[in-house]
Amino acid sequence: MNGKAATTDQGRRTARMDRRLTAILAADVVGYSRLMGEDEVGTLEGLKSCRRELIDPEIKKHHGRMIKLMGDGALVEFRSVVDAVQCAAVIQRRMADRNKSTAEAHQIRFRIGVNLGDIIVEGDDIYGDGVNIAARLQAIAEPGGICISGTAFDHAAHKVDVGFAGLGEQRLKNIADPVRVFRVLLDPGQSGKIVAAPHRPGSWIMILAGVAALLTVLLAGIFAWQWQKPSALGKPSIAVLPFTNLSGDPGQEYFADGITEDLITDLAKLSGLDVIARNSVFAYKGKPLVVADVGHDLGVRFVVDGSVRRTGDQIRLNAQLIDIATGDNLWANRFDRGIADVFAVQDEMSREIAKALGVQASAAESERMARPPTANLEAYDTYLRAEREARTGRGDGLREALALYEKAQNLDPTFADAFAADARLSVYLWRTASDDIIQSALARKRAYEKASRALELDSEFSSPYAVLGIMQVMDRRYEDAITSAERAVALGSGDAATQIAVGYIQLFAGIHNEAASAVETALKLDPNLAPIDREVVGVVFLLLGDTRKAIETLERARDDAPEAGSLRILLAAAYARAGRSEDAKAAIADGLRLVARTESLARLRSLDAFRNQYAHLRNAEDLASIIDALRQAGLPEWPFGFTADEQDRLNGVEIASLVVGKTLKGNLEPDGLPAIMQIQQDGTAVFRTMTRMLTERVYVDRDLLCEQSENMFGRPICGPVYKRRDAAGNGYSYVNASMVFHFVTVN
Repeated sequence: MNGKAATTDQGRRTARMDRRLTAILAADVVGYSRLMGEDEVGTLEGLKSCRRELIDPEIKKHHGRMIKLMGDGALVEFRSVVDAVQCAAVIQRRMADRNKSTAEAHQIRFRIGVNLGDIIVEGDDIYGDGVNIAARLQAIAEPGGICISGTAFDHAAHKVDVGFAGLGEQRLKNIADPVRVFRVLLDPGQSGKIVAAPHRPGSWIMILAGVAALLTVLLAGIFAWQWQKPSALGKPSIAVLPFTNLSGDPGQEYFADGITEDLITDLAKLSGLDVIARNSVFAYKGKPLVVADVGHDLGVRFVVDGSVRRTGDQIRLNAQLIDIATGDNLWANRFDRGIADVFAVQDEMSREIAKALGVQASAAESERMARPPTANLEAYDTYLRAEREARTGRGDGLREALALYEKAQNLDPTFADAFAADARLSVYLWRTASDDIIQSALARKRAYEKASRALELDSEFSSPYAVLGIMQVMDRRYEDAITSAERAVALGSGDAATQIAVGYIQLFAGIHNEAASAVETALKLDPNLAPIDREVVGVVFLLLGDTRKAIETLERARDDAPEAGSLRILLAAAYARAGRSEDAKAAIADGLRLVARTESLARLRSLDAFRNQYAHLRNAEDLASIIDALRQAGLPEWPFGFTADEQDRLNGVEIASLVVGKTLKGNLEPDGLPAIMQIQQDGTAVFRTMTRMLTERVYVDRDLLCEQSENMFGRPICGPVYKRRDAAGNGYSYVNASMVFHFVTVN
């Protein structure tokens, strides 16, 4: 009887759990957590609207069945692969249309993966590798894009109004065997088009062999002409792609990234190589590798691709060097070593790659490459973690990075790289006035000290010279800054960060042609320059009178940093110079709206603020040119469009009598925030609001009231004081680059 019951139970389970071959669609919302954090209600309403008006009707139309619906994604089963791919294509195309009228930061976009595979059915749910592969394909799809498996492609090719680009075999997380992957081409003009996976032709290519052979000959000629231009100059160009972390532990990503960055740094030390900077190559991290696309996008002929597996005290590192023009592997090697040999492995790898490229390192370059950055592995590990946090760009990450750099220095007081990286981050925080992370005076002091210490430890380190040059030019020590710039580029001509720093120094020192040369080199080494660096490039082109390049550069920076209002204001100046007055006015309006959101940038909302921001320009005509372009674009003279009758303006004697030794009490534009300024007889002053307190020195210069603190790079900010004509007939208004303060004296 027990046996019979057991058999019956088993039969019931078998009835409930079945296997079948089916098409699975997995979808996920891009940046769901960020969208919810910024606007929970709006995001939820937007998703509901998408589902109600688009997703559910299309799934029904294409005979799909919703299996699961999570907050940030969905799992759908289809009887036909063609239906699944067609449904995915309709959804992505219509979502792109819906998003056209929405600001980029608030757009709802999906990633979609489609697979044809065997699944386990249990009740209303499905499981198995068929489902898992669909989910992994979704994860590697681009925002707004679709990736499908080879099994799905075999059934959908030429049956759906889309094209396909082969991505070759991909290793997907927690999937044992490699999976053929294709990217869906959604542009209607590419419908029916099938692009081969690089170097892995499938059977359909053989059908087109005759045509393909002719195209190959033509393209090879083009590639050889394009990519051999650097070689003709004796400088091969190379990109080191982010090494894949194969440890199975996401917490080890920083270590794989560190290996990549160290290899980039070592190869950049070779004067015979042009090496693409970290910022540009890491744009490919986590994305399917299409080597030819990388070569085209970055303008290089060679790429290094590899993986790292760290298990306990052991590391396994695989790497290969690929010639994009031919598809040949010029070099490949595997290193199985203890973690203590990590620097020896990096040195060996760099030398072997250089040899494969025919690049001969000089004695000094060889010695520098062989020199380990530290003998303390804990310090090195801490430094890599700091680099990971610094790359986040978030306030909490930047604070953590400073602490980790400090820890690495304490673990090894001779670790020059840690001091140099600390200086680089500190000067960035000073330039961007990130007082919420580190107070301006402390950031300035820290940058000087860390850069100086790095050079004491290693006098041939280019980065600290670049940092010192930036500090010196902002202090108007132009000759010292130029000397630092020349030393930096002599030691690190192949480093994009050094080149952009040199461009910044030469720009403000008034040497425009050399500034242009430096920023052009930086763009070559790092096609994906950070927005703050593209701002420098844009100003260089603006002062050179090349408005086309200035607009292109600043538009790219704006697109990469859509919340950066100061970039839009500078773009408005370029538009104005090009005669695009309506575009200039719109950019000014957007810029003023955005800068008001960020306390550290809120000061940049008037002509006088930009006079202060660019006050260290050596040539007065350069500053006048920028201010004139901004005025032409419509930027107001004072914040919030403040105006007053000059007949009500106080002279210097009247200002001194009114404020020295007094307490000024009032409110600030634009929202009436209460504020108090207490000024002692000796000029020592405290300025307080409900959100901040500032100690400063206050004095009268001619007919202007001036404040000087560590803010605004330690420069004085001055402005007029006006008698206010209000209903009460009393009170005054003090206006400067950063504020409008309406006040009365209370003693």
